[in-house]
Amino acid sequence: MELVANEQRSRQQRRLEQQKAKQKGKKKVAKGGMVKKIFLALVAIGLIGLLSGLGLFVYYASSAPELDEASLKDPISSTFLDKNGEPFYKSGTENRIYVNYTDIPQQMEDAILATEDVRFYDHMGMDFLRLGSAVLANVTQGFGAQGASTITQQVVKNSFLQNEKTLKRKAQEAWLAFQLERQYEKEEIFEMYFNKILMSGRNYGFGTASEYFYGKELNELELHEMAMLAGIPQSPNNYNPFTNPELAEKRRNTVLHLMEMHGKITAEEEEAAKAVPVTETLIPEEERQASSVTRYEAFIDIVESELNKIDPSLLSEGITVHTTLDPGIQSKVENVINSGLYATEKQQAGIAVVDPKSGALVAAGGARNYSNRGWNYAYDNKDRQPGSTMKPLLAYGPAVENLNWSTGHTVVDEEITYSNSDQVVRNFSGRYLGVMTMREALYRSQNTPAVKTLQEVGLSNSRDFINRFGFNVENVYESSVLGGIEGISPIMLAGAYGAFANGGYHAEPFAINKIVYRDGQTEDVLKNELEPVMKDSTAYMVTDMLRDVLENENGTGRTAAVPGIDLAGKTGTSNYSEDEYAKYDLPSGAFPDTWFAGYSTDYSVAIWSGNAKRSEPMTSSEERRVPQLMFKEIMSTISANAGTFSRPNSVVEATIEVGTSPLQLASAYTPNNLKRTELFVRGSEPTAVSEEFELTELPAPTGLSADYDESSASATLSWGYEAPEGVEDEIEFTVTARVNDGGSQELDTTTQLGLIVQDLQPGNTYTFSVVASADGITSSPATVSITIAQEEEEEPVEEEPTEENPENQPGQGNGNGGSNGNGNGNGDGESGGSEDSTDNPDESTEPDEPTEPDPGSEDSDTDSTDGQ
Repeated sequence: MELVANEQRSRQQRRLEQQKAKQKGKKKVAKGGMVKKIFLALVAIGLIGLLSGLGLFVYYASSAPELDEASLKDPISSTFLDKNGEPFYKSGTENRIYVNYTDIPQQMEDAILATEDVRFYDHMGMDFLRLGSAVLANVTQGFGAQGASTITQQVVKNSFLQNEKTLKRKAQEAWLAFQLERQYEKEEIFEMYFNKILMSGRNYGFGTASEYFYGKELNELELHEMAMLAGIPQSPNNYNPFTNPELAEKRRNTVLHLMEMHGKITAEEEEAAKAVPVTETLIPEEERQASSVTRYEAFIDIVESELNKIDPSLLSEGITVHTTLDPGIQSKVENVINSGLYATEKQQAGIAVVDPKSGALVAAGGARNYSNRGWNYAYDNKDRQPGSTMKPLLAYGPAVENLNWSTGHTVVDEEITYSNSDQVVRNFSGRYLGVMTMREALYRSQNTPAVKTLQEVGLSNSRDFINRFGFNVENVYESSVLGGIEGISPIMLAGAYGAFANGGYHAEPFAINKIVYRDGQTEDVLKNELEPVMKDSTAYMVTDMLRDVLENENGTGRTAAVPGIDLAGKTGTSNYSEDEYAKYDLPSGAFPDTWFAGYSTDYSVAIWSGNAKRSEPMTSSEERRVPQLMFKEIMSTISANAGTFSRPNSVVEATIEVGTSPLQLASAYTPNNLKRTELFVRGSEPTAVSEEFELTELPAPTGLSADYDESSASATLSWGYEAPEGVEDEIEFTVTARVNDGGSQELDTTTQLGLIVQDLQPGNTYTFSVVASADGITSSPATVSITIAQEEEEEPVEEEPTEENPENQPGQGNGNGGSNGNGNGNGDGESGGSEDSTDNPDESTEPDEPTEPDPGSEDSDTDSTDGQ
């Protein structure tokens, strides 16, 4: 039984093992079938995708434009419109020297092919090896990360298509490139590219570029010059050796490396060409300046530079560019920058005018007698230090913004050293002026208060504040506030100062509103939006201080002021280092740069002036004032109807006592020379009144006068008085009088502002004095004198003879009647001889009220006696 049982278990065990083996086999089969199904599905998807892609390609290719020989050989012009929509420039027609293929030097062609399309003579319009690398880059880095355009494709794109990274454009480009290769020889296609490609600014083609950069024919070029030109088309304005020599040299060396790698030159030739500085054989600047000048050259170049940032080939695509140019202001700027305002013949300038309400660049002056793609001092000039124009942006603006400093905040102008060295901070005037307000420190442009303010604000806070204006300053040092900083052009500075004019709102300056492509599509590309960069209280308080730069008698920018226009601004002067003084053998007081940045409610203007070479110094005050003179000339026209800066509700006024810490209100006894009416951020104004000074002297009465009334023989004295705060109700006035050269007698003490003095006698001079007093303190006297003329004695009037008295003799009588003043007596003779003493016999001799006898004269009433 046991044996039978064991055998049954063995059979069962075998069956289980067989079942497991079958199941395992089934799983293998199932797994293999799944892989096959997935593979077939992928193949099907791929075929569907291929068919779909092929269909899409055919659809896109069918909508491609026709090849046109005129478009292939000539660049398509782009049009620039001003802010009013009026055209002022058409590109692609000014500077182009056409070169036939047979006149192109072989080494020039080698440089171009090694850089742009090394397999040009081997493909049929598309380089699939290069395309594969580009596809991989686009998959890993995003569509459009790398291009694979051949020279044929570039000719097609620049002739017929928009420069957009879309499948439609790439499909049309590939189809047209194939068609172009079928219809034209390789040499013809290369000739098209050679003459069509943009080479910076308005220069098209390598023949034009050879003349423009080197003043040479193509067959006169050296290897390093050919390599320089071959590298430009990738980014024409960025690789312009006039304006960006460092980038240009780096690009040239890349081209030389590619030429050596592809066997076009030897390693020795490569190294020898790299050793030549890229600027060494460029055409001299004075010859470039002498070339023909087009209207609005500087502004046009700025627009082209901005377009180049978007895509270097845009100008070749027949676009319409809506710009921010204001033709009237641009003409004014060009007239000023080319005028006789300069102090020397070699002095240069750069000017930028920005609308602070939008950030739009409305005008630019690139240089004195500026020419196409020269050094644009308004746009390119970022290596010249801006001097004290940085003080509002790095010190005083941040102090108001972060620390709520008032314009009357007390600073001490004294000798100090920088925190990290023993170098003394010096003022331009060479003097330290002691305690002053922040306002005074700014309009006098004293250096040590600015450095102290920066120290209190903190370097990081200052850096954060200035970078709100798009400056991208990496590090701020204490010397930065005095202008020891680079990377700031006049356009950038005008934009930053415009934020003060616009209540704290700022947009990075822009010259392009929108681009309209040939197919009608519109793109707002460089129109920047306004953003708040500071509080409105900060903007207004800085503006109010900068007004004094132009208006105060000690302001450094008085030359820039325009009567009747509300303006604010700041001067700036940079300095040479001690090493530069020694290196260039400079005279004492030399300086390389002078600036003025200022604004009205309508426009913000920044102006730089200096010599083209830093090693050539300026030394005179006349040179220093050139930017101010230009600012005045421009603003007097473009801001003639500007409004006034309006104080926001966030700012209040208070009269403080200078020198109090913390700031306190001026008291009634604070001396006038220490009183200042200053601005405060609302809520931060002081409430405590200074007790530093007590009442020690009262002001004298003002306007003392004496009006004499002859009929009443009296004088009315009157005066004015402004009592110090706190004693208004205690003021008394003591009035004294002096007759001729006699002593003074006190007439009265009164609280009124006047007194009547009676009984004044003719023939005398009266001197009256009025002294104010309160709490035992008296003022200086106010005095006035009057002289009363002596009355003339009347001559007796003779009576006409009568019948009774034919001889006209005095009456004789012996009566005993008293004389009645008419010569009548009680005697038997005619009485006479006593006249009435009154001035008017028709009036009663009895006045209504008794009067005092006239001093110094006899009584006019006499007694009459009987005649004897």
